[in-house]
Amino acid sequence: MSPLIWLLIVWGVLTAILIVLLIYRSTLTMQEDDQLFLNESESHMQTEQTELLIKVNRITPIVKILGAVSGVMILVIAGLFIYQGLNNTGMQ
Repeated sequence: MSPLIWLLIVWGVLTAILIVLLIYRSTLTMQEDDQLFLNESESHMQTEQTELLIKVNRITPIVKILGAVSGVMILVIAGLFIYQGLNNTGMQ
């Protein structure tokens, strides 16, 4: 198999993981409230919101890294594809 195929497979896997993490983060933030007005009997809601915020903050750097890697990889794949196309055209 050519390196281009391997790069496409790796890019596809990384991008799929990125999409899953984006969907997961989106479902977490749907449950997040901007403001909470609580009395003592509803203090468990503050704990839930804090836990959601911790999860979102844990996922965000991973999403940024995977997004950057996916973007760089697609540029490398496009460059390699163009390079191979130019070399094949010149040999004929």
